[in-house]
Amino acid sequence: MATKNKYYVGEVGIMYPDQTPQTMLRAGQVGYLFFNPGMRHSHEAKVGDTYTTVGSEKHVHPLPGFEEPKPMVFVAAYPVDQSDFGHLEDSINRIVLNDRSVTLQKESSQALGLGWRMGFLGSLHCSVFQDRLRQEHGARLIITPPTVPCRVIWRDGREEEIWNPNQFPEGEVMHNKIAELQEPYVLATITLPEEYLGKVLELCESNRGDQVSLQFFTATQVILKYELPLALLVDDFFGKLKGFTKGYATLDYEDAGWRKSSIVKLQLMVNKVPVDAVARIVHTTQAERLGRRWVTKFKELVDRQMFEVVLQAVAGKRIVARETIKPFRKDVLAKLHASDVSRRRKLLERQKEGRKKLKAVGNVVIEHKAFQEFLSQ
Repeated sequence: MATKNKYYVGEVGIMYPDQTPQTMLRAGQVGYLFFNPGMRHSHEAKVGDTYTTVGSEKHVHPLPGFEEPKPMVFVAAYPVDQSDFGHLEDSINRIVLNDRSVTLQKESSQALGLGWRMGFLGSLHCSVFQDRLRQEHGARLIITPPTVPCRVIWRDGREEEIWNPNQFPEGEVMHNKIAELQEPYVLATITLPEEYLGKVLELCESNRGDQVSLQFFTATQVILKYELPLALLVDDFFGKLKGFTKGYATLDYEDAGWRKSSIVKLQLMVNKVPVDAVARIVHTTQAERLGRRWVTKFKELVDRQMFEVVLQAVAGKRIVARETIKPFRKDVLAKLHASDVSRRRKLLERQKEGRKKLKAVGNVVIEHKAFQEFLSQ
């Protein structure tokens, strides 16, 4: 009833304990259905869905509590070698067969080629899925850092959720047509020993948290509740929490709705060309710090070219960080006499003009391995 699809039933039966055909299924029986022809796609089978005969939809109430899984953490996945795309696609589809909460959508990147945008229920769900791909199927893939959706409130009253940073509105659209931007928050419940309370409070406050309550349920154990942005929770918050408390803290969280926020798209540009695989939606207070980290790390991974390469981290219209990779340089003055000033100036100007032409037509060669190491950080 959730998908509104119609099927012809080929067989019904019960598990007794194997599949035993029957003429009907009664209340309380654990049974099975065979459709003929079957479902065209596996995503048509939703856990918790209700099936009934055609024409009885108005008289049958769906199972109470049924709700489709709503992904809140998104990553992009690309094969290390594009020739492995078919194998990786088969591996992902096999795992998705018994994990219906994963959402898939194909996408392409100029830097990394064909891949998928995948949605998960949380960061742990995402981590388990990646481990299964690598361990059970031997997949070699590049995973982008996890991101969370944001909500755009347009001036005409429309609401839209954006889960791909490359779809985030920019430029004149941002200033003229958008009334408000929102990001998801969660209510985090942290249980920890009292001796680590100070460090955990600092961690939560540095992650834009709002304290809800603090109570002692024993003389040495504390229950701390904070409302935190989901974007910061999936960004290794749990790892930092474990480090500060030596592994003694536990974390549980639940949805706390959407809040108005000052967020911006942060992207990396190489010679003024954006790298679509490296883009995130971040809070304005994080943009400069994260941008500096990006350009510093990317400078170490990109090889020197025959022309100057400029790396920039851009938040909206503002350049928040910049690094320059110097070009290889030939010593054109090696054979000149020290007193030949006019000839020296002429050769340097000619070299300068040549570099301008090379920069105008040259493409920066960035190896696949550089993206793999950059995104793994």
